[in-house]
Amino acid sequence: MSYRLVLLFLVLTTWLYSQENRIDWSPGHTFIIEDFQGSKTVISEDIDKVFVQSGVMLDFAFQMSNIEFMFTKNFNSKVSCTFQKDAAVIMAADSLEAERLIALVKFDFDLSELYARKIRKELFENKKTFSDATFFQPYFDKMVTERNKISSRVYLETNFGKKEAVLSKEHEAVKSELLALSDFCKECKPPKNRNTSN
Repeated sequence: MSYRLVLLFLVLTTWLYSQENRIDWSPGHTFIIEDFQGSKTVISEDIDKVFVQSGVMLDFAFQMSNIEFMFTKNFNSKVSCTFQKDAAVIMAADSLEAERLIALVKFDFDLSELYARKIRKELFENKKTFSDATFFQPYFDKMVTERNKISSRVYLETNFGKKEAVLSKEHEAVKSELLALSDFCKECKPPKNRNTSN
């Protein structure tokens, strides 16, 4: 009996800890340096090269019976864009450099939510009544690859956030696209009329 209670306690504390370390995307979220809880995070004048690991993740997960899956078209709530605090790392020489990297991560977070919305849209438009449970994989893979290419390009073109005007322009473009795909936020219901029919 006591073994079961200890096991239950461990499961609950692990779940609660992971929930606290995860931030779901929300518009206008503000990051602070304390959010970057990866073990290698450091702000020190001894740092000669900046490093950033965004901690941003895209995830698609669902648990439902085959019957539920067959009749589900709205997968918005199943596609998540999150920031994992314990996976996020910033290494910078000073706070100014750290702020530039944080701005880059904010861009990355918004970019990832944009691609989460694109994935949700693809799933909504392409899910058919008799689609197999693996139907989503090509759409997911395609969008993640596209997102990664854009992220890498912006990291390089902005010299890891040093070219603030370039980063700001890229970020504004992403915010504009996010608005255009507002029907595909995690909590939203897509419009009933679809381009493709079952």
